[in-house]
Amino acid sequence: MKELTEYTAWSLAEGIRAGAFTAQEVARAHLAQIAAAEPQVAAFLTITAGQALAAAEQIDARRAAGETLPPLAGVPMGVKDNLCTEGVPTTCASKMLKTFIPPYTATAVEKAEGAGAVSLGKLNMDEFAMGSSTENSHFQITRNPRDLSRVPGGSSGGAAAAVAAGECAFALGSDTGGSIRQPAAYCGVVGLKPTYGAVSRYGLVAFASSLDQVGPLTRTVRDNALVLNALAGKDSRDATSLDRDWGDFTAQLDSGVEGMRIALPQEYFGQGLSPEIAAAIRAAADTFARLGARVEEVSLPTLEYALPAYYVISSAEASSNLARFDGVKYGYRSPHYSDLDSLYKNTRTEGFGREVKRRILLGSFVLSSGYYDAYYKKAQQVRTLVKGDFDRILGDFDCILSPVAPTTAYKIGEKTADPLQMYLGDVYTVPVNIAGVPALALPCGTDSQGLPIGMQLIGRPFGEGTLYRAGQAFEQEREGERQ
Repeated sequence: MKELTEYTAWSLAEGIRAGAFTAQEVARAHLAQIAAAEPQVAAFLTITAGQALAAAEQIDARRAAGETLPPLAGVPMGVKDNLCTEGVPTTCASKMLKTFIPPYTATAVEKAEGAGAVSLGKLNMDEFAMGSSTENSHFQITRNPRDLSRVPGGSSGGAAAAVAAGECAFALGSDTGGSIRQPAAYCGVVGLKPTYGAVSRYGLVAFASSLDQVGPLTRTVRDNALVLNALAGKDSRDATSLDRDWGDFTAQLDSGVEGMRIALPQEYFGQGLSPEIAAAIRAAADTFARLGARVEEVSLPTLEYALPAYYVISSAEASSNLARFDGVKYGYRSPHYSDLDSLYKNTRTEGFGREVKRRILLGSFVLSSGYYDAYYKKAQQVRTLVKGDFDRILGDFDCILSPVAPTTAYKIGEKTADPLQMYLGDVYTVPVNIAGVPALALPCGTDSQGLPIGMQLIGRPFGEGTLYRAGQAFEQEREGERQ
């Protein structure tokens, strides 16, 4: 018999509504899987078993009373630890917020729970979402369930690992420069970075406010669309969230790709890309063509400038956003100080990890007098050019097909001594955040070592439905090939 931890979010919700199993049985099965997997995977920082079972009991009571259950009723989820949760620690995997317990809940979490999802706890990440491997966490290193010697990606590494390990049916992550899509690719799951403004950022601890976006990680494309249904929409508490009719993202899932135009940018196949990944992406392009889509090669010349522009902009915004952590109002406070200056200095020196300090320093530098025009202003100009390139291509095509990362998951510790090599791993994902467009990562094969390869579908603003439609067609075709 199929284990409950192997069911998709869609199947779990349907099963609970039909009475095939209870929400409490589902919650207990996933909590048991967490207990079994965590010694190896280390995806969770906080497990809220009592709250989860209480929430599941309420859902079962509602069903027994004859109520119509919401779309995600009883579906277990994990929450990245930079999304605030009332009464539950939100640490951002940092010593700085080790003891912080928020007095409110992030809108995205609120909406998921409002749709019936049962939160099992908070997930590990790179400190303040700054990293691509989840090795920058103050508390622990998360391991890739597909190969425990390798990183799960980052910064939503705990989220991707938890979904891949069957510890939760879906997870909420955040994506500033690829932090949902890259770990999804490394762990062999599905991850969406929505259009900027699609999902409220209220309650998300800010890294780079003009780039951050909350999104779901799931096992399947259908699950991803189902979760985004719950998350998308206007929030009066977030001025950047968009007031529009998002519709039902699951409605067009099975429409196929006949007549769809898909662009394949030449620049995504340059130096540094693994030949195995290049072959997998081209094979995916052939699959789309076989399914009736028209695939054409295009040029995206600004791609090479997007990465340095991203690190200037994101570090500048991080420097500003993290100025609030000073040991005065909340969070870590150094015991070693004699005056206000030494309080600030020692608190931030002791409370932040190496990578966070590196980005604060870079951000402060590019915003400083004499360097603002040379770096920050120029980076913003590059941002405009990158967005223009995407607008040009997506004016003629329904979506863009590309790799997610240049390599598959690498060994733990392999790149920690070389931050530049780590940053280069984001070369295919950061342009999406720079442009503010949506992108879907999903598995498209494995390499010679059996490690997952992920592909990326990039869409027009508000084009999530099209991405899901293309992703679903590809996923179903692969399922058919495996049977």
